[in-house]
Amino acid sequence: MKFDVEVPVQALEPPSVGHNGYQELNPRKELLPKGWCAKESTKALSCDILIEHDYAVTMRDGCTLYADVFRPPNTSKKVPAIICWGPFGKKFNGIASLKLMTPWNLGIPDGTLSGLEKFEAPDPADWVPRGYAVVNVDSRGAFDSEGTMCIMGTQEAEDGYDFIEAVAKESWCTGSVGLAGNSHLAIIQWFIAALNPPSLHAIAPWEGCGDLYREQFARGGIYGGELFDNLIIKYMLRGRNGIESFREMYKKHPLANNWWNDKRPDMKKINVPTYITGTWTNTMHGMGAIRAWLEIPTTKKWLRWHPYQEWYDLWGNEEGKEELFTFFDHFLKGIENNWESTPRVRMAVLRYGEKDPIANVVEDDFPIPRTQYRKFYLQPGNRLALEGSPSTVQTISYNSEDKNDYATFTYIFDQKTQIIGMPKAVLYMSCRDLDDMDIYICLRKLSASGEPLLNLNIPWSGLPISSIAEIPEKIRTEVILYAGPVGVLRASHRKIDETKSMHENWPFHPHIEEEKIEPGTIVRLEIGIWAMGVEYEAGESISLQISGHHQGIANFASSEYTRNKGQHVVHFGGEYDSHLVLPVV
Repeated sequence: MKFDVEVPVQALEPPSVGHNGYQELNPRKELLPKGWCAKESTKALSCDILIEHDYAVTMRDGCTLYADVFRPPNTSKKVPAIICWGPFGKKFNGIASLKLMTPWNLGIPDGTLSGLEKFEAPDPADWVPRGYAVVNVDSRGAFDSEGTMCIMGTQEAEDGYDFIEAVAKESWCTGSVGLAGNSHLAIIQWFIAALNPPSLHAIAPWEGCGDLYREQFARGGIYGGELFDNLIIKYMLRGRNGIESFREMYKKHPLANNWWNDKRPDMKKINVPTYITGTWTNTMHGMGAIRAWLEIPTTKKWLRWHPYQEWYDLWGNEEGKEELFTFFDHFLKGIENNWESTPRVRMAVLRYGEKDPIANVVEDDFPIPRTQYRKFYLQPGNRLALEGSPSTVQTISYNSEDKNDYATFTYIFDQKTQIIGMPKAVLYMSCRDLDDMDIYICLRKLSASGEPLLNLNIPWSGLPISSIAEIPEKIRTEVILYAGPVGVLRASHRKIDETKSMHENWPFHPHIEEEKIEPGTIVRLEIGIWAMGVEYEAGESISLQISGHHQGIANFASSEYTRNKGQHVVHFGGEYDSHLVLPVV
């Protein structure tokens, strides 16, 4: 696809033997016998597996991409293929990634994984015995795959289309292909499926955001690619021809041009059976899963919202694994296994602290039809109340340059209450010192004694701790802890295109122009907040925190790009009905 701007490319370190499991390009076949085990702590194979290393497919523009294919060695019986598409290295496995990026292996016991699984992908040791081939692809520009690395968009989608159709024609394949995987491996499924490759019969995106500008790299109009720049590019990605640079594109073009907009898939064009998963605790992927549920037109779609971290759900949740088998058995093999009776929507509810979450709550739809969208108005005394906005104008301010300063408003629940769905803040704000404001919202849960609570994103069983307080500070990352849903908006990007908003509480900001603010002028801001599912006991509280900096566990914004100066003033009461909308069920 041609873009109206020059696409900046930054260099990547070339692949080196041993890094992320990399081996030099060497197309060959290898038979792993039943009982094979990578090492003592890994899962042994329950059947023979044939690996085709560096299986090559040439794209429509002449670039060759490489994959490893895991399949049954008996070529007389054809099998469907599950393609796992990503840039992290087809031999970088789950075991290595868990040790690199998570404490306690997320509670996933030794022997769960074989070491053949690609990062964020299903394990061939589980799938080949069930009569599938697993195809782990190094996407364009990754490791030995040719071309410049493109992260999502039309180019990756077309590559995925071409790869699917090539695999479907292989003598060992039935011609039926599915897509599976988590995070990047999920996000790419929206793009590829929207092109409708003829041989693609089902997708299973295990948590994937749906708009790289608005949900990852420039949420609210503010650059937020630190995790990608400082971890993914530096330590995980390798390639010979560089990668399209999100950071440099933002520096040169911070507004949403057609390159940025190409990173948002058209989910309304997806028409294959779709099994979507999501979680509240990942503050990047959830809204993509929700938009997919709302916009994908097929009736053959399912949404399972679970209460845990995504890698745990992918590799450590045996029930989820069995469901995925059943889904693909039905749509790739045509087996009548009662999959269609699976509840279309299941939700999860977090309870924070040491309380176990509530999982697999069957609902008719999402948003939950019985939801009451209730307005909690900002009040004097740092309160939220349902009775309405104060009659006279009030203000509260915070130092926008101080990471530890914020305005807070709290509501104490008088009975057990569940908040499940999409919240939104409507705030009237001003700043005398600058013509713009970067606003960060966080909804915190407070104990009955007023202490901020955190949620553990993995099951307590099998961990060397029994309380949040015991978790060392150095491992308190978003992988295992969740503070609460966040919302982000640069005030000059406040314009909304309601025709593209998937829900009134998730306003679509085009980000195609800036509307600067005369210093001291009060402006109305609608700030969509990441969806949430939290239960509050009587006496517990929800606290609306308004700040000039991210208040969650992970930092998605850099002070290098923040446009804050001086005091931000929140106005409420009188003509300024500042409020928080909560989805109460």
